[in-house]
This record gives sequence, structure tokens and C-alpha cells, in this order.
Amino acid sequence: MLQRTILRAARQASRPISSPQTSLAPIRQQLSGARVAPASLRWYSEAPAPKEGEAAEKKNGEKASNGDAQLKEQLEKKDREIIDLKDKYLRSVAEFRNLQDRTKREIQAAKDFALQRFAKDLIDSVDNLDRALETVPKDKLVADNNDLVTLHDGLKLTETILMSTLKKHGLERFDPAVEGEKFNPNIHEAVFQTPQPDKEDGIVFHTQQKGFRLNGRVLRAAKVGVVKNS
Repeated sequence: MLQRTILRAARQASRPISSPQTSLAPIRQQLSGARVAPASLRWYSEAPAPKEGEAAEKKNGEKASNGDAQLKEQLEKKDREIIDLKDKYLRSVAEFRNLQDRTKREIQAAKDFALQRFAKDLIDSVDNLDRALETVPKDKLVADNNDLVTLHDGLKLTETILMSTLKKHGLERFDPAVEGEKFNPNIHEAVFQTPQPDKEDGIVFHTQQKGFRLNGRVLRAAKVGVVKNS
């Protein structure tokens, strides 16, 4: 028994020492099969990465949307400018038309005023011509007074032509007594009142001075005598 033990020890001592690589081989084999833990952990999205074409399409869509918004804003701005310009144009047209109407009225008023002053200065001459015709008695207008008749006819013709010319320019003469008008304070001036049994109260029966109208307006009221029975 002792001999066997000594013999086994001698055999083990006589074996060559294995190389370090041989002794490490099993360890390397274990390490190679083992799963090495990563030095650091990284987190990734579970969603798939977008493709290059999809990304480009999305970017182009965003650009188009921005372009549409800018274009819409520009159109709205232009619409506001058009509305503003149209309002200014209409206001200018209205102001111009008002100016035209006002200018026409002022021109007409100036013409009427100038004609009114001329007519007021002229009616005195018309009155004198009328008085000259009335001073000649009708019984004197006979063949024996040929010169007087000729003069009277000439004055009458002159008055007729003059009144016709004045009427063309809006100046008219009126005689309330001839027409038998009722007294109107707007166109008549009552100089006196007297009873007339055969006439109605308020009737003009006598004209002391004839009146004149210029374009329908009273230039000078007629001086008249009015009936008053009560």
C-alpha cells in the first residue's frame, strides 16, 4: 500500500508542467459562451424610423401650407385695400358732384343778383314810360292831333318791345286791378282802403304802381287800393 502511494507521487512529479494557455483554455471557453453586459445602456423608440421619402414629403407639405397661409393673408390685405380705395373713390365722386351742384347754384345766384340789380334800375324807366302814356287823354288821340297820335303810338310800341325783351329775361310786370285779384300781402302793398258796395271785401280795385316779378319772385310789390265795406 505504501509502495503504491509513493509510485503515484513519483509519476505525477515526472509529468511536464502544462502551459498557461492550456490551463486558461477552459476559462476562455466559458467566457466566450458567456454574454457580456454592455458598458452603457441606450434607449430607442419602438416606432420605425421614417423613410427618407416620407420625411421629404412631410417637409414639402409644411412648406406648401405656409405658402398658402401667406398667400391668403396677402389676398385679404389686397381686398381691404380695394374696399378702402373704392370707398375713397365714391366719396370723391360724391364731393365732386356736390361741388358741381353748389357751383351751378352760386353761378345762377350771381346771375340772378346781377340781373336783379339791373332790373331794379330799369323799372324806374319803365314806370316813367308808362306814366307818359297815361298822361295823354284818349280824347286827344284824334286825327286833328296827328303828331300827338304818332308820338303816342311810338311810345306804346317802344313799351311793348321793351316789356317783351324784359320778359325773355324773366322780368314781368303785373297789374292786380286789371285782373281783379284779391289782396295778397306777399305781392301787394295796400296804400289805402275804401268801401265799394258793388265789390267784395279784399278785392284790389285800383293800382297806384304796378308790380314786377323776376323769375317768379316778387321784385317789387304792387301798390294798390283795397275794398273794405265793413
